[in-house]
Amino acid sequence: MSFKPALIVVDVQEDFCPPKGALAVGGGRDIVPAINKLLAMPFTLKVATKDFHPQNHVSFASNHAAPNNKPFESIVTIKNPLNPNETQKTKLWPDHCVQGTKGAELLPELDVSKVDRIVEKGKDSRVEMYSAFADPFQNPCVANSGLAEMLRGVGITDVYVVGLAADYCIKHTALHAQKEGFKTWVVGEATRAVDPSSMEEVHKEYAKVGVTVVGMDHVVVQKVKGQ
Repeated sequence: MSFKPALIVVDVQEDFCPPKGALAVGGGRDIVPAINKLLAMPFTLKVATKDFHPQNHVSFASNHAAPNNKPFESIVTIKNPLNPNETQKTKLWPDHCVQGTKGAELLPELDVSKVDRIVEKGKDSRVEMYSAFADPFQNPCVANSGLAEMLRGVGITDVYVVGLAADYCIKHTALHAQKEGFKTWVVGEATRAVDPSSMEEVHKEYAKVGVTVVGMDHVVVQKVKGQ
């Protein structure tokens, strides 16, 4: 099969970046030059994703009663709205990336002119959705972005994942891409983590399923240039 790579730029949005982001990741803006270099390469498809939450989203601490409503600390159990026997635990966050707000916008320094498609995720208020593909519920899935079908539609073989945050939406998007059958690469310099100390565990999860973390100078990145 011929090599057809896609670049997925995950959630490079104002609310995930200093100085004013509601859920700012340290160094979040610093990865944009690396991402723009990748966007200038001849990927078959370049996709940017956006967290795009309604104000009543289940992950917002503000939508839960005290005392179990502390951002970054409280854990709640979410039931699958289509199957209450299936549950997921999720951490609560400050309100972020609310539809129609400045915080939901992609960074102005990101070269969006090179992006082919924008995928909005997290739009269903009832479920958390770290992965750009779908929420974590299986029986049945509640919210599917259509990203897998989009990639298959143009014959993508390899997926390169960059953006924010390395230990949440990057991790879940990369694991999901591999599960969907795409050879998946995470370009390390073009990501930042909420909790950098968690990345050793993230890399162990990657190793179990075949996701590979690479650098900008790695041969598989240079391979995109050489198409």
